[in-house]
Amino acid sequence: MTDGTPLTIRRLSSADIPLMQAMTRMFGEAFDQPEEYGGLSPSHDYLERLLARDAFIALVAVQGDAVVGGLVAYELEKFERERREIYIYDLAVAEAHRRQGIATGLIEELRRIGAERGAWVIFVQADYGDDPAIALYEKLGKREEVLHFDIRVRLSRRPV
Repeated sequence: MTDGTPLTIRRLSSADIPLMQAMTRMFGEAFDQPEEYGGLSPSHDYLERLLARDAFIALVAVQGDAVVGGLVAYELEKFERERREIYIYDLAVAEAHRRQGIATGLIEELRRIGAERGAWVIFVQADYGDDPAIALYEKLGKREEVLHFDIRVRLSRRPV
C-alpha cells in the first residue's frame, strides 16, 4: 500500500549492486520463486559487469527504502536493418503495490530509453493464465501469437 512516500523509477548503474540484489529478491517473492532468484546469487563483480553493459537495462521502482517494482531488459541489435529491439526479460511489482501504475511507469521509462537509443520496438512474453500481465501488455501494445521454445545448451540427460 502506498503511504504517500513518492515513487522513484530509475535505471541502475554498476554502483547500484544493493538495489539490484533487492530487486532480484523482490522478483523471487513476486513470482513465488525465491530459490530461482536467490538460491545461487551472482557475485558482486558479476553484477557490476552486467550493470555496466550498455545493452543491459535494469529499472527499479523505489518507494522510501523499499524496492516495490523492477524491470530487466536487453537491447538487441538487428542484423537485417540498422535498428534495435528491446526485450523485457522480467517485470514485477511487489504484491502490496500492484494496480497502482508502477508496471506501466516502468515500461514508460523503458520506452523513453528505447526512443533515446533509436529502438524500433519493445517486446515481451507473457504466460498463459497471467491475466494481469496480459491485460497490461494488451493495453500498451499489439498482441502476437507465437510459440516459445527453450533449447538446452547441454545435451546431457541431467536436468539443467
